[in-house]
Amino acid sequence: MADETRTIMMAPAADPAPLGLGAFALTTFLLSAANAGWMGSASGDAWLGYAFAGLWVLLVAPTAGTKAGKDIAWILLAFAIFNTYMLFWSTMVNAAVFAVFLTLEATEVILFIGNFAGNSSIVKFGGYVGILTALCAWYASAAGVGNGVAGRTILPVGQPFLRQAS
Repeated sequence: MADETRTIMMAPAADPAPLGLGAFALTTFLLSAANAGWMGSASGDAWLGYAFAGLWVLLVAPTAGTKAGKDIAWILLAFAIFNTYMLFWSTMVNAAVFAVFLTLEATEVILFIGNFAGNSSIVKFGGYVGILTALCAWYASAAGVGNGVAGRTILPVGQPFLRQAS
């Protein structure tokens, strides 16, 4: 009996990172536009449908009274801690992804400081930095999709800052 060799062509798996980055950019933009004071009276609600964290605002914040700002500050501090090690590991991906985590770190730090201090000007500034974060995430998302579809670099993402040890 002769040996038979078969070649099966598999479609490449889609990269989920651009979708995640795009969703993150959308939520970050809406929340940051609210923090920056760009949105009208619905600013507190505009981003809720896009983020699960919005459930906290609907279910807990209304009963928290003046503690709500401190609660938000603690949540932002927790995210900043997570983001710190993600920022470190992003140095091995590319400059575009690093820019997302760097600007996000700045956003979270500014916002948790502003919320702990109860200072709306600092929170507003954090909103502006968050908008920059959203723009970085949209760029990284667009680059991931465009470069992946084209099979070549259309939008440059830069080299990793650190290389993985072989």
